[in-house]
Amino acid sequence: MRDARIELLQQMPVFGGVRSDILEFLIDLCPIVSVGAEDFFFREDEPGDAMFVLEAGNVAVLKSWQGEDHLLQTLTEGDCFGEMAVMDHCPRSASVRATGDCTAIRISSADLYQVYAQDLKQFALIQMNMGREVCRRLRDADRRLFSARMGVPEVGAGRAFHAD
Repeated sequence: MRDARIELLQQMPVFGGVRSDILEFLIDLCPIVSVGAEDFFFREDEPGDAMFVLEAGNVAVLKSWQGEDHLLQTLTEGDCFGEMAVMDHCPRSASVRATGDCTAIRISSADLYQVYAQDLKQFALIQMNMGREVCRRLRDADRRLFSARMGVPEVGAGRAFHAD
């Protein structure tokens, strides 16, 4: 199972170019969490210090407005969420609820700090990759906002928004 988790991380933009030995080191630090159907990984405005890599199952990314949750995106195996809170140490910007039974790799700020202590260059690569992913999502959100304000269909759709 460890090899499958390493392979899963290697396929993700956030861990692109990171050496296998560092991914093995990280995997050994990180717990696997199970979340039942309709339970939350986390809720909007909660403090956050960890990101998740969805290993099995699907989740709904929800944003609350006027007391109701609204679906932003559905994520599946191999998607990650929560990395923005790891980077900026701010409360969660959305809620993430399991739509079925899920398992995920929980990667905390403390786990990433252990990578920093182990290999500064590999840590820097992960941080740069996370920054690129957040920038990509910001560009996507800008495109969506512009399309909504102009009342036109979305053009140049990229990958979907992910929550933190």
